[in-house]
Amino acid sequence: MENYYSYADFMKAMAQTKKITEAEKLLNDIYLDLFLKHVHREQQETQLLALIDEALDHNDRKSFDTYTAQLQELKREEE
Repeated sequence: MENYYSYADFMKAMAQTKKITEAEKLLNDIYLDLFLKHVHREQQETQLLALIDEALDHNDRKSFDTYTAQLQELKREEE
């Protein structure tokens, strides 16, 4: 899911004979990739928050520390 698109790729797509079709396809791919990353990140965050709540309910300090560290890492990646 780690696709990187550059401005140069976009401009190449625009310059091709099928300008609109190729450019639109590239933009659709970019937006779809961004959307899927966003949804996956939200699911991970929701799951980690549920696990943190469960660790708190069971007074499980080790699990709590593990899940909060994972959540913090996920938040750092987001920036």
